[in-house]
Amino acid sequence: MFTGIVEEVGEVKNCQDFGMTIEAGGVLEDLKLGDSMAVNGTCLTVVEFGGGQFRVDLAPETLRRTSLGQLSEGNRVNLERPLAVSDRLGGHIVQGHVDGTGRITSVRPEGDCFIIRIGAPKRLMPYIVEKGFIAVEGISLTVVKKGAASFTVSVIPYTLSNTNLQEKSVGHRVNLEVDILAKYVESLMAR
Repeated sequence: MFTGIVEEVGEVKNCQDFGMTIEAGGVLEDLKLGDSMAVNGTCLTVVEFGGGQFRVDLAPETLRRTSLGQLSEGNRVNLERPLAVSDRLGGHIVQGHVDGTGRITSVRPEGDCFIIRIGAPKRLMPYIVEKGFIAVEGISLTVVKKGAASFTVSVIPYTLSNTNLQEKSVGHRVNLEVDILAKYVESLMAR
C-alpha cells in the first residue's frame, strides 16, 4: 500500500520489452530484493538493485493497463516506497494497481497553481467525485471538478517541482488509480 506522496523522481536508464532499470537515490536506502516500488503509481517488484539503480519486470498486463510501455531511457519517473505501518498516511490509500490511463487535455495557470484537465475512460468516471482522491502518475491529488468524461486537479508548486508532472503537457498519457473505497462500495451495493 502507498500514500501517493512521491518520495523522489528517478530516471529510466534502460527500458526493454518486459523490464526497466531506474536510477534513484533515497528510495534505495533500505531496499531488499522482492520489495514493492511504485513507479508512476504502478506497484512493481524490485528484481535487482545496486550501484544507485534498481530493476523491475513489466508483465504484459502492466504494459496494457499503464503508460509504462511508452517510457524510454532518460524519462523521469515518480517513485514511492510502500507505506510502513508506523508511517503517517499523508495522501490517501493507493494500491499501485493502475485502473487505466487518461490523457492531459489542458493545463492552465491559476494563481501559483496549475489546473490540469484529464480525459478519463468512461468506465472510471463513476469512481471520480469532486473533492475526492485520485492518483495521477502515483500522485495523490484532489479532484476539483468532474465532467462527463474528464476531471480537473489543482497542482501546487511543490508538487509540480517534486514530481514528473512538470514534464507532462497536453496529449501526454498518465496512469490513473481511482479511490479503492469507491470500488468496494460499488461491489457491496451490487450484491
